[in-house]
Amino acid sequence: MLAIAALCLAPFVAAVIVYFYWQPRGGANYGELIPAHVLSDPPLRLLDQRPFKLSALRGKWVLLQLDRADCDAACQAKLYDMRQVRLAQGREMERVERVWLILDEAPLETLLMREYDGTHMLRAGGSPIIAEFPPAGGARDHIYLIDPHGNLMLRFPKNADPRKMYKDLSRLLRASRIG
Repeated sequence: MLAIAALCLAPFVAAVIVYFYWQPRGGANYGELIPAHVLSDPPLRLLDQRPFKLSALRGKWVLLQLDRADCDAACQAKLYDMRQVRLAQGREMERVERVWLILDEAPLETLLMREYDGTHMLRAGGSPIIAEFPPAGGARDHIYLIDPHGNLMLRFPKNADPRKMYKDLSRLLRASRIG
């Protein structure tokens, strides 16, 4: 009788032990989860000086980078990766937008604008929104992810691997019913 009781209680005891004492190491995500907070919505400007607010992109997942207009090789690599990660989502790519917050007023190269057509290129020089990005490692070194509610929630490491970015984003799109 005791053997039967022990056999019946064994799965319960094992579950309690695993739940309280065996914590998994690391997460399944590649990007670094940051404390989610809603970004403020100050007016930004499109390249043609028309006003634009990030709230216009609510309901979409947003890949965002901050960089200067001169856009060195690292900046262009981030733009390329954001475009490719979005395209790789296939039929789900319409749920993802790309944003480049330009930190100065210098002119952009026409070739660069054409190559990354579809990216929202916004002038953010002097905007208070820049201070809302985590400074650790330099805000310009990362690609950020904003959820459909406008929360800044994840950042990818410097020189991020686009395949791993794709996996993170596709996992979020699959699990999310919003955006």
